[in-house]
Amino acid sequence: AEPLCRSAVPIIRCPRGNAAEMVAEELDKKLRESLRNAGNSLFSPELAMSRGRMSFQRPLLVVLDRGIDLAASLHHTWTYQALVHDLLDFKLNRITMKEDQPDPTVQGKEKTKNYELDVDAKFWQAHKGSPFPTVAEAVQNELDQYRASEDEVKRLKSVMGLEDSASDAEISAALSENTAKLTSAISSLPELLERKKMIDMHTNIATALLEEIKARKLDFFFEMEEKIMAKSSLDKPLLDIITDPETGSSVDKLRLFLIHYLASPDMSSSDMEKYVKALQEAGADTAAVDYLKKWKVYQKMSSTEPASRSSGGTTAMRMFSKLMTTGSKFVMEGVKNLVIGERHLPVTRIVDALMEGKRAVEAGCAAQ
Repeated sequence: AEPLCRSAVPIIRCPRGNAAEMVAEELDKKLRESLRNAGNSLFSPELAMSRGRMSFQRPLLVVLDRGIDLAASLHHTWTYQALVHDLLDFKLNRITMKEDQPDPTVQGKEKTKNYELDVDAKFWQAHKGSPFPTVAEAVQNELDQYRASEDEVKRLKSVMGLEDSASDAEISAALSENTAKLTSAISSLPELLERKKMIDMHTNIATALLEEIKARKLDFFFEMEEKIMAKSSLDKPLLDIITDPETGSSVDKLRLFLIHYLASPDMSSSDMEKYVKALQEAGADTAAVDYLKKWKVYQKMSSTEPASRSSGGTTAMRMFSKLMTTGSKFVMEGVKNLVIGERHLPVTRIVDALMEGKRAVEAGCAAQ
């Protein structure tokens, strides 16, 4: 959508030999058809000028197969925005939450409350990528600042209501000292009320997240997955975690096992049967396990295909394939790239390499 909004023909890049290439070819065909239709082209110079977006730079559009990094979508993460997406009903920047009933004996329609998350809001922009404990601390700091401002307004109002016994000199001195402060405080009331609204919203969101985290022990799952991907030993055997009815939901256990499976180069059939049986007894749908079995077989077949598959292969193309294989290997072996920090995920590394113009990624599909 962004290239269309900019009225610029994108440069399309994709790996060869999978679904991403087919999507890129179809998109390339559609864009070329649009360019041939001079009367109704999405990229006409006149349309670009009318939108004020005329530019000689072309955007880069990278099309990748979702299988390049399956583990990232399964991982229980610990950042604010990701937790909101994962644990709450979040659609089109709107969070829908159930309201607590004041009287549980009253039967009636379940009440819900909606929160609109402004993507440009200062607090959201500052903390959406922060770990959850940092967000909770930031909300508390905002609340403390609000209470301090509110107390200052109340204090000034109290000071202005001077005692009847005060002398004219005392009244004059108090008025001159506090009138300016009170005027400033009153003029900031709308901003203060808006801040209170923001604090209430994020307090309720953080409280709802905290309840889910405690109920499902998501901090425990996050820690276990970090250890799996770092190739560290677990504090508790994986099978015991899956069979423990007090630890997480069936979906949480399934996600943990799938990451373990992706991070394991090989798993015996007997071990797989034990895990699948335990997951089914925990109430999990194991269709995803069957899919990953087939996916891993396909990945092995793809990695062993001869380099002469395409007669037009070049050194750059082979280097691009190597980069993509490295990304897939990361998912298979679960190296530390998924740990929250400065390390990059495979998709990020690929896009960075493309933007830097490295030869390793110059052989993707391109719409010129």
